[in-house]
Amino acid sequence: MFGINGAEMIVLILLALVLIGPERLPEYAEKLKQLVKTAKRYATGATEDLKESLGPELADVDWRKLDPRQYDPRTIVRQALIEDQDEPAPARPNGPIRTSLAPGVPAPFDAEST
Repeated sequence: MFGINGAEMIVLILLALVLIGPERLPEYAEKLKQLVKTAKRYATGATEDLKESLGPELADVDWRKLDPRQYDPRTIVRQALIEDQDEPAPARPNGPIRTSLAPGVPAPFDAEST
């Protein structure tokens, strides 16, 4: 948070307590409380406005389907492998597949592949 670690945060808090002093500390604590209440009220109001503007369709949204944590690549691969096991394997002929060329016919060559 803001590029400071825990020890620096403690030093800043202690410095603020010393600078503010015990006389003004209750006043600033009250201001902090009011700030938190106001922020919570704004967040609640924004949520209510969003629900009101989207209407009943918001209740029909399946939020679990939109959760990005469900798109773990390992899970996707695992499910794909399980689905492949359900399908029957294609029939393969016995032995290796051999194709022979007529005498004098050059082997197929693709100049674009090299």
